[in-house]
Amino acid sequence: MKNSGFANRLFDAANYLLLILLTLSILVPFVYMFSISVSAPLPIANHQIGLLPKGINWQSYAAVFHDNQIVNAYWNSIRYTALGTFLVLAIGSLTAYPLSLRRFKARTALTLYFTVTMFVSGGLIPAFLNIKSLGMLDTIWAIALPSAFGFWNIIILRTNFQGIPQELYESAFMDGANDWHIFTRIVLPLSKAILATISLFASVGFWNAYFGPLMYLTSPDMQPLTIILRRILIANEVLSSDAVDNANSMFDAAAFLGRTEGIRMATIFVTIGPIVLVYPFIQKYFVKGVLVGSIKG
Repeated sequence: MKNSGFANRLFDAANYLLLILLTLSILVPFVYMFSISVSAPLPIANHQIGLLPKGINWQSYAAVFHDNQIVNAYWNSIRYTALGTFLVLAIGSLTAYPLSLRRFKARTALTLYFTVTMFVSGGLIPAFLNIKSLGMLDTIWAIALPSAFGFWNIIILRTNFQGIPQELYESAFMDGANDWHIFTRIVLPLSKAILATISLFASVGFWNAYFGPLMYLTSPDMQPLTIILRRILIANEVLSSDAVDNANSMFDAAAFLGRTEGIRMATIFVTIGPIVLVYPFIQKYFVKGVLVGSIKG
């Protein structure tokens, strides 16, 4: 028994050590980037920044938010993320529910039909022409709507719905409930974990979307944060490069290079900040939701 207790403590200690190392490996790069983003240009250029900043300086963030388009781009990203995530959950749930019902005779054929779309696509040009023909170019629907029909999320939701005891359905039917009442009052409340998980994946995808907005949105007023920040970053790099070429001394050149690096790190934090803030609120559902999808296939 003593050897068993020692082995358990040793195992726990090894697990804690590995978790601490994993946490540090994730946390340290973020701390380092934040230190660079709030440090003075010269220490950055001279590679003197560690985990603590030197010469606290918020000019990098001021440079990022100096452009008036940033506020509008933030609002666009919020709109695209909110609407897109809602459509992913709404369309996914409404499609997954009938596919999870045994009494729905066509569920197998429809599942196979939808599964084909996961492996075979029309390609980039047909997708663009389809969006154009529907009149959705340069609109919020060009970003939010296509991703809502991804069948992978529907499969995960269907698997979760199939795991709900059938006795609940039968009892509800005996009490006179129809499918809409069962879906809204039984299925959805019992699926909070998987819905939270999918909403996290979807919101991260919409928030970080770059290629879709670049291809479908032509008006600067409609572009999200990722496009605007990339434009600002490139503009600052070009200006800094010209400034370095025209600098009167190595001191000036180092200052310009340090400023550019600080802006780059500030840009990263501005982009990922909202997602990092949202994650802790749904973390308790996240682990549970990931496991739910593997219970029953």
